[in-house]
Amino acid sequence: MSAAINDHAPIPRTNWSKNFHFSTDRVYAPTTREEVQAIVKSNAKIKGLGSRHSFNNAADSNHAQISMRAVKSISIDPAAMTATVGAGIAYGELAPVLDKAGFALHNLASLPHISVAGTIATATHGSGTGNQNLSTEVSALELVKADGSVLHLSRDHDGDTFKTAVVHIGALGIVTAVTLDLVPRFDVAQAVYLNLSFDQLEHNIESIMGAAYSVSLFTDWQDNKATQVWIKRKADSSEAATPPAELYAKLPRDFYGATLQTRKMHPLLQMPSENATDQMGSIGAWYARLPHFKMEFTPSGGEELQTEYFVSREHAYQAIRAVESLKDEITPHLFIAELRAVKADDLPLSMAYKQDSLAIHFTWKPEEPAVRALLPALEAKLAPFNARPHWGKIFIMDRPTLEARYPRMDDFRTLARQLDPTAKFQNSFLTRNIFPA
Repeated sequence: MSAAINDHAPIPRTNWSKNFHFSTDRVYAPTTREEVQAIVKSNAKIKGLGSRHSFNNAADSNHAQISMRAVKSISIDPAAMTATVGAGIAYGELAPVLDKAGFALHNLASLPHISVAGTIATATHGSGTGNQNLSTEVSALELVKADGSVLHLSRDHDGDTFKTAVVHIGALGIVTAVTLDLVPRFDVAQAVYLNLSFDQLEHNIESIMGAAYSVSLFTDWQDNKATQVWIKRKADSSEAATPPAELYAKLPRDFYGATLQTRKMHPLLQMPSENATDQMGSIGAWYARLPHFKMEFTPSGGEELQTEYFVSREHAYQAIRAVESLKDEITPHLFIAELRAVKADDLPLSMAYKQDSLAIHFTWKPEEPAVRALLPALEAKLAPFNARPHWGKIFIMDRPTLEARYPRMDDFRTLARQLDPTAKFQNSFLTRNIFPA
């Protein structure tokens, strides 16, 4: 077998934020699908590993892992408006290639550093009332099953089976390639507004979140306000040659009582802004504005933890106020929280399944015992709104509650058992959250 163990391929043994150390040092690093097949066949238990951006044990294994980061390829089909990519490609690597060819993806997450295959496995998302999560861009999947055979699934030919398989949390096999829908390339202008009163959200939250292609509200939950509002609008082609100062001069100075920035911002007011994507109304390619952070920089202020819950947007204001009631418990352990809108989809394990959603995201200080001690109260506050946790982040919700929040859980389990009858790809995360003992 030509695929290397990590003694020859230095793959870090912690996740991206360093809050979790993986349980095995046996890590394969294939570069081709054929190597993946051989590795899967030769191991009784194994888990796929992407860009290590999960904050929990979703990708952990006591036996072996298979890092897909070196499985990289990009093939664009201009006529079909699709791109087929290797599982290890990061969005920041893919986006400039698509843009040069005249194409784009409909949306991007806050970080361009994350891998395509890992992102879709957990229904990771961008922002916008009209934008579905990134998994909905997938039109076909190639994965290696437990017996080493290759399975191709597509939206056109496999219907509900395909939809059930897209958000898979690593339970179905090792994804080796993904085909993504493309749109024509576009430009985006970004501006930031400061100090939006939460009082404005009671009657205006849909207008605020839908004010542009993508809108994010940042808050520390204090003082009844969002400290920053990041507004990303599609730019008209006629604006491309307009000088940045002139674009900034044309921006409204007020947004629902929030005031226009006078300098470039980081979501954390005390942090230097050079690693944030450009603002002040300046125009750039979609991939240089839709993420909050540039690919060439480490986005974090240091080690961190993340938690995120999705609620139906019809309850968005009430959910925000419910979380705010815990502000004095939350803020001491918080870097920043972010509120984003996500459009409903029809992928059974997506957090936005069948509901237009508000995502309530917490970036915590690296104080895991304190954060975990807070989560029961936080999840209890969100329980009346049937909140769904992001699969790749820290939560404590039990399996019966998750089953109640995901009405198609049984269908997913049935598919997983068909594709992986020996539970080769299961681990403690899946056992706890998806599969009954």
